[in-house]
Amino acid sequence: MIARRNFIKKLSLVSAAMALPSLSFGAILPQKRVGIIGLDTSHSLAFTKLLNATNANQALLGYKVVAAYPYGSKTLALSKQRIPIQTQEIQQYGVKIVSSIAELLQQVDVILLETNDGRIHKAQALEVIKAGKPLFIDKPLAASYQDGKAIFDAAARLGVPVFSSSSLRFMDMVKQVGSGKYGKVLGADTFSPATIEPTHPDLFWYGIHGVETLFAVMGSDCVSVTRFYTEETDVIVGKWSDGRIGTFRGTRNGKADFGGTCFTENGTFQLGPYLGYEPLLLEIVNFFDTRISPVKPAETLAILAFMEAAEKSKRKAGASVAIEF
Repeated sequence: MIARRNFIKKLSLVSAAMALPSLSFGAILPQKRVGIIGLDTSHSLAFTKLLNATNANQALLGYKVVAAYPYGSKTLALSKQRIPIQTQEIQQYGVKIVSSIAELLQQVDVILLETNDGRIHKAQALEVIKAGKPLFIDKPLAASYQDGKAIFDAAARLGVPVFSSSSLRFMDMVKQVGSGKYGKVLGADTFSPATIEPTHPDLFWYGIHGVETLFAVMGSDCVSVTRFYTEETDVIVGKWSDGRIGTFRGTRNGKADFGGTCFTENGTFQLGPYLGYEPLLLEIVNFFDTRISPVKPAETLAILAFMEAAEKSKRKAGASVAIEF
């Protein structure tokens, strides 16, 4: 009789354990908690709306934004304008506002660093990396090659996964061309807005979108840069190590658009259209799950080096500048 009662007791415990997943269905599991640093960019709200939607894409793996630290830059005019507005808006999606990065790190498991001021990315990223949290850093990785390298060096030393990218890299045709579907890439011309913010090297602020598109199809081994600059337009010509030529056109007037043309062994293809943030977000949550970045740190750093070389070329009235690492 006692043996029978013990058997029934064990069976009840097993049944209860098996029922736990159904009891927690729809809840935010510990490994799914997302924290945001910086509410001074539209990306913060865009990602939150996708992740926290009641009918969220199942491919987002149940990740939810649960807390946010609003700052962000405390000096840029755009940040001062956006942060109060977006702090109110993001709370409508069940996101808790915290007073520091340290407080945020106690409540989440992964981080989206969305601060639009690349100058403070290094300090913010290092705090996250020291806490061991997987980290996505929105464009730009940093406001200098030196700061970007310091971020990746710290991440490698402490074994913390870090990933940075523009959303333009994950346009469908860019991914197809980058996969080799159309044969070897012979050259490419890309374009995007290139608004300038005086506190940042010119392309780091917004032109990085089109530069990242260029590198996504051409590869990271660009060796020299020549920049043609006017107040309304930039044209940057890059020479790759095998002699291929790629160009980026940055616009500061007219209707903003993103895209490009890619020349391959098997034809000429348009790079676009740009369809929003979800393709990037799918890559981010996969990165959080696997801890494997879809973009190698060396390529992200090559992009920063390209943009710094373009800055030097501008100062030298359009002279060709060798890329230095």
